[in-house]
Amino acid sequence: MHIAFLGSADTWYLRDLRRAAGDRHTIEPMPFSRLQSSVTSDGIEVETGLSIRGRGRPGSHEPYALHTAHRPLSTADCILVRTMPAGSLEQVVFRMDALASLEAAGALVINPPKAIEAAVDKYLTTSRLARAGLLVPRTIVCQTADAAMEAFHKLDGDVVMKPIFGGEGRGITRLADEALALRAFKLVEQLGGVLYLQEFVEHEGYDVRVLLIGDEPLSMRRRNPLDWRTNVSRGAKAEAYEPTSTELDMAHRAAAAVGAPLAGVDLLPARDGRLFAIEVNAVPGWRALAGATRVDVSQRVLHWIEKAVR
Repeated sequence: MHIAFLGSADTWYLRDLRRAAGDRHTIEPMPFSRLQSSVTSDGIEVETGLSIRGRGRPGSHEPYALHTAHRPLSTADCILVRTMPAGSLEQVVFRMDALASLEAAGALVINPPKAIEAAVDKYLTTSRLARAGLLVPRTIVCQTADAAMEAFHKLDGDVVMKPIFGGEGRGITRLADEALALRAFKLVEQLGGVLYLQEFVEHEGYDVRVLLIGDEPLSMRRRNPLDWRTNVSRGAKAEAYEPTSTELDMAHRAAAAVGAPLAGVDLLPARDGRLFAIEVNAVPGWRALAGATRVDVSQRVLHWIEKAVR
């Protein structure tokens, strides 16, 4: 099986997937920045440009030179999207359109482009979770500092401000002081950003991450005694966890709401007993989960892809 790995060549995930694949599969890294597409009356082709070091021209003083080889992604058995790097609006839209073209031509793209589009957009994700009947924190999204201050008071003067795009806790700020909140809101407005505000949910210092590999769940609890943010990248400790039937049901419903068969669902148990659906990651990591559970997650992901290809 040939897997096109859309992501960095210098990442733990590529190395671990290759380890798990052994000599059974070929996993080839392909950077998003090198995607290109040709459109003719005969059809659409999406390729990636790969830099290959080969012999230089005859008579050249340089023994080797860099060449660009174009590799059609349609030749892969599966296109595994392992990252969604930052870029301009045009770059991001083109990348998603290119993935959609591949899927429309019959390629297996994991996760489907529509799922990735929904999951990278916190506003869209939260809206879909709410429509699916899942409990989400009260959320107000606006574009001006004045509207944000109104939202600040509606949300009881204690809010979490998040960037619409982004993950791993980057750019997330808790604001409980009116003066500091106004200053932060004005800065975002000046930068042309969108103000995504959620009520702060009192919790016990941990959340639950459920990784769904198709129908198979793997879970961990992320606990952070030093910070209200429970991301491992922010110092939280991951530990194996057996989810309740309610948590598993919410995780499956959340993943279905964004259409992601390979999904990382974040659930937050509140101090008052309520259970909130916080986020769905359609490009989920599993390094911390593998360490906490001692499960070969990469092997299970590959087995699931094998079934999907068949």
